[in-house]
Amino acid sequence: MIETLDDLDARGTVVGVRVDVNSPVEDETLLDDSRLQAHVPTLETLLDRGARVAVLAHQGRPGGDDFATLSAHADWYDDALSFPVSYVDETHGRTAREAIEALADGECLFLENTRFYSEEYMEFDPERAAETHLVSRLAPVLDVYVNDAFAASHRSQPSLVGFPAVLPSYAGHVLERELAALGDVESTARPRTYALGGAKVSGALDVAERVLEDGLADTVLASGLVGNVFLSASGVNLGDASSNVIYERGFFDEIDRAADLLEAYGDRIEFPRDVAVERDGERVELDRSDLPADDDLAMDVGSRTIEAYTDVFADSETVILNGPAGVYENAAFERGTRELFEAATAVPTSIVGGGDTASALRQLGVDGFSHVSTGGGAALTLLTGDPLPAVEALEDAPVRSTH
Repeated sequence: MIETLDDLDARGTVVGVRVDVNSPVEDETLLDDSRLQAHVPTLETLLDRGARVAVLAHQGRPGGDDFATLSAHADWYDDALSFPVSYVDETHGRTAREAIEALADGECLFLENTRFYSEEYMEFDPERAAETHLVSRLAPVLDVYVNDAFAASHRSQPSLVGFPAVLPSYAGHVLERELAALGDVESTARPRTYALGGAKVSGALDVAERVLEDGLADTVLASGLVGNVFLSASGVNLGDASSNVIYERGFFDEIDRAADLLEAYGDRIEFPRDVAVERDGERVELDRSDLPADDDLAMDVGSRTIEAYTDVFADSETVILNGPAGVYENAAFERGTRELFEAATAVPTSIVGGGDTASALRQLGVDGFSHVSTGGGAALTLLTGDPLPAVEALEDAPVRSTH
């Protein structure tokens, strides 16, 4: 059983809180604060109860343009919270540990980007993770640990699984809410439809295979680059422009996987009946029979596909969406994503996997879903019935002594 903040007597307690505030950044300026906003209730709850809070988080990946310090994140929280927030440019060094020890009740400290240290970009079992420098040096100056980083909880990195091996540990409000919404997909009403789009083809096919094999999905709808892969797998020649995108992104082998899924579960999989291509800067819709379009890139699903998928939603009791239907960032090709997402809001239970899907919703201004997750990979892991390593670590954490 996982303990929550309701089980924690926080006053005077030094709490290490892992959050996921990984956000688009340009020149160390935050471009989207939605993930930061999600953690405000957890941090406010702890600080209001008199905890001394040390925040752990990551930003970007090594070598990426958004691989940055957490200084801007700390400044954002200093403005957003009702309590003082400071920042230290170390994660587990002496300066960081001394800053944690100097915290007063109701004060918050942001530690430096955990991924500045190579161990955090590796995965371990909890016992080994507890031996890493990050955990072994920080744990002695913490009393308890709180995981509020649902979006990263499908990983077995030290900051996620190491602390629960040695400290009493709790779920924050974000993690608690996500587990309640996504942790028991089998209990949602049927018919149950999975709409899988976007450009992360391998992950989408993993989900499709799992939910079809386990009987979790009555129907799988494919769109985006995922839909193009299914079109190719069905024998449709997309043309050079669209085929080259599949090959250049390393998804050639995924065509065979999609073909195997169609052979095994073809009556439960729907893929685009038509596509919208860019021709001379304009949106042009082509039926499957009109393909190939050698010089024109498929950028969205077409009207017939939108109508067919909307009909499936109308007959569904639960719809789970992950990934946009097309290149929604281009106004000429946002129609499929917008209209399908809007149709999904009318389904009694509508669940959105986070990541790129949530970003699309915010850009298009679509809301009204039952639940929009803060995490893409973590959400899909739960929605396919697999456990989250960081959540399993919480389940095995030591219990805090009340004496």
